[in-house]
Amino acid sequence: MKKVFLALILVSTASVFAQNVSVEKSLTSVQIGGGTKFGLWINNETRLSNTIALRSEIGLENDITVGSHYDNEGFILQPVLTLEPKYYYNLFSRSSNSKKIKGNSGNFISVKTSYHPDWFVLNIDEKTTRLADLSIIPTWGLRRQLAENFNFETAIGIGYRVVYFKENSFNGNALNVDGAYNRNQYVPYLHVGVSYSL
Repeated sequence: MKKVFLALILVSTASVFAQNVSVEKSLTSVQIGGGTKFGLWINNETRLSNTIALRSEIGLENDITVGSHYDNEGFILQPVLTLEPKYYYNLFSRSSNSKKIKGNSGNFISVKTSYHPDWFVLNIDEKTTRLADLSIIPTWGLRRQLAENFNFETAIGIGYRVVYFKENSFNGNALNVDGAYNRNQYVPYLHVGVSYSL
């Protein structure tokens, strides 16, 4: 009987402990960063479960992996919209080892889905056709709290992108040499950023 009673106490204690270990309910931040993309973003991570958060993001970025269709344009900035489910897989082990999990401090795997609309591109010649693209990139990364409202985040991955070409309005030709209006690309991804939680 004592063993059963002890087992019930352990299970209920573990259950209470597990309920306290969770990603933040909602975490909004402003982030600057670099890697294969340099930019400024505003994002929100919303809890879907104790270990899964959905990150939604809007920003302006310079993507150095975008390909040759903006050659000779210099440093450009284009808008980006992103949805990224993130699975924080080591929150329980970090918490049990007395490490911080506040601010979603933990390691994660995610699927980063980003869309660059063709609304505008900053610092581009007026005659250059603006293009849209969609990328899906599986990533591995980590996030750590540096101070009360400051976080460090890094991620790495490789994924797939479709660039939606359109006719050049000046000479009627497609911008790419093969005549197709979609170009498929494999893209590397590396990100290092610092964010301030609002």
